[in-house]
Amino acid sequence: QVQLVESGGGLVQAGGSLRLSCAAIGGTFREHALAWFRQAPGKEREFVAGITWSGSGTLYTDSVKGRFTISRGNGKITVALQMDSLKPEDTAVYYCAARPDYTTWDGPYDYWGQGTLVTVSS
Repeated sequence: QVQLVESGGGLVQAGGSLRLSCAAIGGTFREHALAWFRQAPGKEREFVAGITWSGSGTLYTDSVKGRFTISRGNGKITVALQMDSLKPEDTAVYYCAARPDYTTWDGPYDYWGQGTLVTVSS
């Protein structure tokens, strides 16, 4: 059974940077796109960024374009989210998720991580 394990959350001041990582461990992990979602207190979960299995395709929500960068490596079973110029409104629990590469960014996503908290202070 594949598990997604995230790391890298924490507390940072506005304008700072954090790097989130996610690794797919256990089972056989192939032909899956990877994405990051986030959920702020009192808000619905939202898509942040995604990257296809090949790594050639990426997508970002408008609010993070130019500030966040998604990448994958280590035999395609890991994904990172480099977050720069962080803002207080980026505060949320960030989740890693995976979907079959043939589906769209709307999903469905069949694997989810446990989440990692990012707090940006003003």
